[in-house]
Amino acid sequence: MSGEVLSQNEIDALLSAISTGEMDAEELKKEETTKKVKVYDFKRALRFSKDQIRSLTRIHDNFARLLTTHFSAQLRSYIQISVSSVDQVPYEEFIRSIPNMTLLNLFYVSPLEGRIMLEVNPTIGYAMMDRLMGGIGISHNKTESLTEIETKIISNMFEGALENYREAWQSITDIEPEMADFEVNPQFVQMVSPNETVVVISLNTQIGEVSGVINLCIPHVVLEPIIPKLSVHYWMQSERNEPKQEETKAIEKRIMTAKIPVVAELGQSEMTVEEFLNLEIGDCIALDKPVNAPLTVMVGNKPKFLGQAGRVNRKQAIQILDHDIRGEEDGE
Repeated sequence: MSGEVLSQNEIDALLSAISTGEMDAEELKKEETTKKVKVYDFKRALRFSKDQIRSLTRIHDNFARLLTTHFSAQLRSYIQISVSSVDQVPYEEFIRSIPNMTLLNLFYVSPLEGRIMLEVNPTIGYAMMDRLMGGIGISHNKTESLTEIETKIISNMFEGALENYREAWQSITDIEPEMADFEVNPQFVQMVSPNETVVVISLNTQIGEVSGVINLCIPHVVLEPIIPKLSVHYWMQSERNEPKQEETKAIEKRIMTAKIPVVAELGQSEMTVEEFLNLEIGDCIALDKPVNAPLTVMVGNKPKFLGQAGRVNRKQAIQILDHDIRGEEDGE
């Protein structure tokens, strides 16, 4: 059967056509049994599974939130960035889809090989620069005549955002993003072969009244060493793994320095409220233990040891004699 899901209107129309005789149910069965040929374009090889694409979407959702906070603080203006789409396309197709003159930030992500491209629509880039220089965030598209100062300001602005990219990938792998180059003409950038599959993450960006798109182009060769880590199964399995040695030592240190109450109990007694109210100075309360019986040492309100009262260096003390059976029976 086909994997396509029909809407309720389509189902109603299909049932109506069968009931009126416009469509024959037997012919439908024959069509289902007939083998259908699906066209496959080898230039658009899908090298990432849906599971891996979902993982990349989650990572860059986090990156978009971090960028929103980063640029909002830096530009002191309303910024909203969100993931609009995640697609895998040939590199040549991506280059054709972006403007002839745009803002291209190329950066390394050591220890992974290759480079990642951060393409910023000029409308967005100039609005950011205008806001950074004290303006109200008006965009002027003059990419062809960028001065050295403008180039440096824009590249520095996005270089400062690379720390957010490192943080977004922390749950998968440790990377060290480093800005490599800045270009305005996509034809001068040849990261991989034209038919190489790349993942394109499009980020909708809103700066005040100005809106545009920021694209992240990640070649397959960059992600190839960590592709197994992009599956949900691997991620959930890694969550169940034992904690790292550093984390274990930190937990042990906190446990060892934690304070718990230790109380030596002389004994217990019960009385009525009337007896309690009639107590006077000099009255004696009889406990439920003989004078020579060992004391119960309570640790965290649980009976743990048996002890004997004494004194050490003019201070009251308890000498531990044995374990309390009641505590062992309770599994303490």
